[in-house]
Amino acid sequence: MTGVEVVQRRVLRVLAATQVLGAAGVTIGLAVSTLLAAGLSDSDAVGGLAQTAAVVGAAVFAVPAARVAARHGRRPALVFGYVAGAVGAVLAACAVVLRSWHVLLPALVLFGAATSANLAARYAGADLADPRKRARSVAVVVWAATLGAVVGPNLADPAGRFAVAVGLPVGSGPYLLSAVLFGLAALVVARLLRPDPLVLAREAVVPAHCAGGAGGTRGSGAVWRSLPAGAKLALGGITLCHTAMVGLMSMTPVHMDHAGSSLRVVGMVISLHVAAMYIASPLFGWMADRLGRVSVLAIGAALVVAASGIAGMAPAHDAPQLGAGLALLGFGWSAGLVAGSALLTESVAVTDRPAAQGLSDLCMNIGGAIGGVAAGVVVTAWSYAALGLVVGFTALPLLAVCLFASMQRVR
Repeated sequence: MTGVEVVQRRVLRVLAATQVLGAAGVTIGLAVSTLLAAGLSDSDAVGGLAQTAAVVGAAVFAVPAARVAARHGRRPALVFGYVAGAVGAVLAACAVVLRSWHVLLPALVLFGAATSANLAARYAGADLADPRKRARSVAVVVWAATLGAVVGPNLADPAGRFAVAVGLPVGSGPYLLSAVLFGLAALVVARLLRPDPLVLAREAVVPAHCAGGAGGTRGSGAVWRSLPAGAKLALGGITLCHTAMVGLMSMTPVHMDHAGSSLRVVGMVISLHVAAMYIASPLFGWMADRLGRVSVLAIGAALVVAASGIAGMAPAHDAPQLGAGLALLGFGWSAGLVAGSALLTESVAVTDRPAAQGLSDLCMNIGGAIGGVAAGVVVTAWSYAALGLVVGFTALPLLAVCLFASMQRVR
């Protein structure tokens, strides 16, 4: 085993630990944000803005975090995201104490920085990976978030009870626990992510005297103008799969509520979807390394099309069919994220990776915010079935482009 392989194994172990902590912190906070914002404002519209604020925060912090990575490496960039998220979580807890939704929404924008850090971690897993195993390395980091994403929401209630026991409002507890988890994630990265994988990867291809500072890096705008076709396909695939996922998933609880489904049934369907987003990522990583990145991107698009058809045609009371549709939607998101991230990483020079990856996460989160808002408009104006139709037809161009690109490579 080479020295780089030893470092890569260590990097993946550290990133896996931070993913569990970060994902748990994010899902604890988001599990209560909508209800708290609606309760503090007496407005369902403001409640809906809570999730949007966190998504906007993830998008806003993607670019400065990428700049920090480009100048100083992955470690300070990830610490920056987790610390900012912890500050946002503390401010959100203060907003609950003050009973002010005007403070809560800006705090959730800052809270979204932790989501940005969690997403950026997958690229840190790819920096030193063997090109033949790069997608699997990305998948390991994505998969590690499974435990945190599933366990996180279940910690909200104990955290609330602890807050009450120490004299604080019940709603402040989940945010304070999120702050602790983000702080631990920052500490793990700061102490253990050494040597820095991006710095080491850059030094392997750029002489040390030329790699210092930002001299060998470019901004997101310059990188976008020079992106090769493969990188643009990857960026488009990641963004589209994420937009489709957020749009269809966000309106499923509303669709089920109209039929009188219990919160337990709705929770089971959403939990199945979240588990599907992460649990199969190692399989998609292996497939992307064996079959090719573009082929798995095509599979992701096909799964999104199938999911939108199955879920869109499901009656509001048919939890099994909705669960099957949302599970396929989670698989499609996973395939698109893993294959797209690997394709984007290897399509650009190592000095341009942070800018391209930051641009990808910016587009991904903006797409998610737009998808959530647009889905609400479509369902309000027409129906959930119409939303399924729109999502399915939106994913078809990606499927066609990926199939065409795959056939061209075979020839």
